[in-house]
Amino acid sequence: MSREPTNLSRRSALKWMGAAGAGLVIGVHLPPTGRRALAQQAADAAAPFAPNVFVSIGTDSLVTVQIKHIEFGQGPMTGLATLVADELDADWSQMRAALAPANIVYKNLLFGAQGTGGSTAIANSFVQMRTAGATARAMLVSAAAKSWRVPAREITVSKGVIGHQASGKQASFGELAALAAKETPPAKPTLKTPEQWTLIGTKVPRLDSLAKSNGQAMFSLDQYPDDVVTAVVAHAPVFGAKVKSLDDTKARAIAGVLDVKQIDKGVAVIADSTFAALRGRDALQIEWDKSEAETRSTEAMFADYQKALTSPGVTAAERGALDTAFTAEHKTLEAEMWFPFLAHAPMEPLDAVIQIGDDKAEVWMGCQSATSDHMTIAGTLGLKPEQVTINTLYAGGSFGRRAEPDSGFAAEAAQVAKAFGQKRPVKVMWTRVDDIRGGRYRPMSVHKLRGAVDGDGNIVGWEHVMASSSFAIGTPMEGLMVQNGLDMTMVEGARGLPYTIPNLRVGAHIVPNGVPTLWWRSVGHTHNGYATETFIDELLELAGKDPVEGRLALLSGHERHLGVLRRVAELADWSGAKAGDGRARGVAVHESFRSFVAQIVEVSKGPDGLPKVHKVWCAVDCGVAVNPDIIRAQVEGGIGYGLGAALYSEINIEDGGGIREANFNDYRSLRIHEMPEVEVDIVKSSEAPTGIGEPGLPPLAPAVANAWRALTGETLRRLPFTRSVNGKNGNK
Repeated sequence: MSREPTNLSRRSALKWMGAAGAGLVIGVHLPPTGRRALAQQAADAAAPFAPNVFVSIGTDSLVTVQIKHIEFGQGPMTGLATLVADELDADWSQMRAALAPANIVYKNLLFGAQGTGGSTAIANSFVQMRTAGATARAMLVSAAAKSWRVPAREITVSKGVIGHQASGKQASFGELAALAAKETPPAKPTLKTPEQWTLIGTKVPRLDSLAKSNGQAMFSLDQYPDDVVTAVVAHAPVFGAKVKSLDDTKARAIAGVLDVKQIDKGVAVIADSTFAALRGRDALQIEWDKSEAETRSTEAMFADYQKALTSPGVTAAERGALDTAFTAEHKTLEAEMWFPFLAHAPMEPLDAVIQIGDDKAEVWMGCQSATSDHMTIAGTLGLKPEQVTINTLYAGGSFGRRAEPDSGFAAEAAQVAKAFGQKRPVKVMWTRVDDIRGGRYRPMSVHKLRGAVDGDGNIVGWEHVMASSSFAIGTPMEGLMVQNGLDMTMVEGARGLPYTIPNLRVGAHIVPNGVPTLWWRSVGHTHNGYATETFIDELLELAGKDPVEGRLALLSGHERHLGVLRRVAELADWSGAKAGDGRARGVAVHESFRSFVAQIVEVSKGPDGLPKVHKVWCAVDCGVAVNPDIIRAQVEGGIGYGLGAALYSEINIEDGGGIREANFNDYRSLRIHEMPEVEVDIVKSSEAPTGIGEPGLPPLAPAVANAWRALTGETLRRLPFTRSVNGKNGNK
């Protein structure tokens, strides 16, 4: 039996259940409607696959786990299945995973809605999915005990085999599944203690790797149902512009173009092929109304942000008295740091297939904000949510891009299908250029910092004020993310500075900006981690202290920060081995998404004059390590993604509002030969598991900048590094 099962789509799962029999299905905390669905499924194996089932066991002993989080490479299919399998005492070869459709039953327990983000997949599911596995195990054991007429306490379960040693009886899961389905689920099943875990904390094969290797994994981009049409949208070349006039005569004359429709954010061209749709879009003659558009250049925006920093802004954190720290007898240091707009640039751009029927619709997409997208599509089509089915597919990356607070792309796709007005499936696609120039960037920001060091080398003052825009204002997320005039994502990683500095203030300005922005991998930590960790390094140098020892002295009481920092120093032999000739090392430590990461990097000056990173040592504490191999992969990916952005990436808006970058040739990412050697050590922890998809990114860029300053004496205060190194100005 293969140890790398393929993913089951909604329809293939239905087909499998019809073939294998209803077996045993487990739901956790089901609402009344969910219980009725389970009852119906038990009565009729051919009924639609109940969307609120977490665990099902077929008569063939295969265990299928419904994965409530989208899989775009970060590993929830394997991670959540591991939790179930361990409590169930299943053999890993039995395990299968299916991406759950959009349904509020599959809500993220930390969000209150179905969605993936904030590195929460394992954190919010750790107890829930273990409970599902333990429930299934208890029901199997109860069924075996009744069937064999022996005490349940004498029943054992190991690697998918249920046994009774005294009588010599044993059975597979499949042989007992039908009987187990008749058992009453325990109200509170007993969960294993960490000492009893057999799979949690071990390296198990990913459940999605085979399907992704042999082409069986279905992405939205792979969906070409019978009679499908393709649609592309001409968006405004300037953010905020609207269609003033449209001449689609030439577009309609192109062979294959079926229709042209104006929607809220542009003009859709629907055709019988992608090529025809793109040619038709190129032929459109559109005059745009730019009266309400954002036409400032990024340089003008930076200047406006600088002006905002002349006042203190809204207070995010404060202690002590700054005026006692910034005195004539103390050494002081000031810095201003600039961070650009960044595109997410996932390998698979936004895309979806929508088919409208009689009072219903079916959607296939890589759905990250499932509840929001579901409600938005239903509302746009004038349908009730229960009339809309969203089949969640694999997505080729996201980094935050698919999680729009206003579900903008979902609305666009629904508008196109509605405007087309036919029952044929409509494939709505963005190109790479659409993606790079489509907005929803990481917000640009400007930071101003100042610090004070007393005569004994103690850092006694810290002031940090930033200016940026908010992507939450005006969206359903505003009430959650914006509090007392402060966007909490702007200041995360800055307002909770762990260093023991007696006099401190952190402030922020929300500056209106017409460029649409969004969370980008690790959100506010991307710029705040850089600002705080490079500035603390400079202050420690001013105080004459070692970068590692100085940090350790300032982190008293922050045991998990101390743990990863000490561990990474051991890995790199910070106090012993020195960098070779022409090389230097830098360090950074940062907490994000309740995980703690410390990194040391070794750099030299590359042939292009930029930092060349040779090696990264990394220590991470993310609580219980459910799948160590996936944790390492996510940290390595965050390092590569963060390094490419720090070295090269920026979105430049020209005067008048046009975007300079268009594709990977000018929106530069890391090349494979530029990826450094990475050594990741996972600190053993008994704390609850926390995020890992994002925390590996924030410490990387500041560690590189700190190493570069140690090597060259240059401070890198404007990203990307191509903007700062040797006075260069522009993308490489």
